[in-house]
Amino acid sequence: MLNRTVAPAFKQVNDINFIKPTAKQLKNGLPVYIVNAGEQELVRIEFIFENVNWNAKKSLQAVAVNGLINSGTKTLTAKEIAEKVDYYGAFLQTEYGSDFITITLYSLTKHLPSVLPILWSVLNESIFPQHELDIYKQNQKQKLQVSLQKNDFLARKNFANALFGETSYGSDISLDDYDQLQQHDLLEYFKAAFQSDNCTIIVAGKFVDKDFEVLDRVFGGAWENSAAAVKNSFQFQAQEGKDLYIEKPEALQSAIRMGNLSINRKHVDFPSLQILNCVFGGYFGSRLMANIREDKGYTYGIGSGIASLKYAGYFFIATEVGADVCASALKEIEKEINILRSDLIAEEELDLVRNFMLGSLLGSLENAFSHADKFKNIHFAGLGYDYYENYIHTVKNITAERLKEIANQYLDWNAMTRVVVGKK
Repeated sequence: MLNRTVAPAFKQVNDINFIKPTAKQLKNGLPVYIVNAGEQELVRIEFIFENVNWNAKKSLQAVAVNGLINSGTKTLTAKEIAEKVDYYGAFLQTEYGSDFITITLYSLTKHLPSVLPILWSVLNESIFPQHELDIYKQNQKQKLQVSLQKNDFLARKNFANALFGETSYGSDISLDDYDQLQQHDLLEYFKAAFQSDNCTIIVAGKFVDKDFEVLDRVFGGAWENSAAAVKNSFQFQAQEGKDLYIEKPEALQSAIRMGNLSINRKHVDFPSLQILNCVFGGYFGSRLMANIREDKGYTYGIGSGIASLKYAGYFFIATEVGADVCASALKEIEKEINILRSDLIAEEELDLVRNFMLGSLLGSLENAFSHADKFKNIHFAGLGYDYYENYIHTVKNITAERLKEIANQYLDWNAMTRVVVGKK
């Protein structure tokens, strides 16, 4: 009979089997990576375009193209695109990132012959109708006006701009930027960025040879768009720490966002820094949560993270606290950083973090889509699957002494940009 007074035995995750994609090419040379898995007749096809032609004076070009890419083509109106895609039970999603624009199609495989030509028209023949642009500008300005009243939005906005300046990583968008958007700017960017030689296709789901033939038939020819394109490239220098304070006299809560430029996924120390971040503020049992939420009661939530971009990485801490305890919260954050730099992490705490991180990695690989996401992380960083092998090995074997070294190398209160919006 089961003895419920005895905790069940557990063992650490050992090997994690990734479903690696099959690499193919369309007739025009466009690379396609296929994670063929799953029993359902469902597929996700991502068209990923690298951002190009960054112009600080036209900082919303790529953002607006992403937002209006399905607003009308030479042969289809926005309504017709939506109705046709919906008729086949498919779903079209657009996503803008600092480095890439991704156009994603979710569809039953049997409907690909009908749905893919619609997407081809969107990616080759979009015209960005003036009336759709006018509506977009009005809506986005209203959203921005609302967001500018929120302390956490202002903290994120000012933090990014302080770290990255007038680049696609940190551009300080204003209402005037939307007013200056012109239809010809969108067409210019569209023709430069949406080219077959600037596109990578990643397919996940049940996708066999006959489905690839359909994809090749629709997208394997010459793409009409052709204009001069220069891929974005940025360089950033480490800065001295500084305080940015935006006062809101009536604020009941203050938003805190702080951090500094750091390493990205390409750096050999990145997995080690991820482990240290997890201890510090990367999960619900972290030190920041234990101190500032559970012990002090200053906030509902606080966390830290490491973001890996193509040309930079950065470490950040984010929270909202009661305005009356903002100064105390900042002191506690600084204290926790200094403890990591001076004291060794207890083995029991480190084991908990190891199990959490390995379990999270294993749990995140639940279907073909998530396996494709893991591939994207390494592919666009120019890495191979040995990155994950090294990650697992590092999580399982890193020592408290090594984490203390990492803390002294990458966590420095005096090097951080600290943004407070509200009352300090």
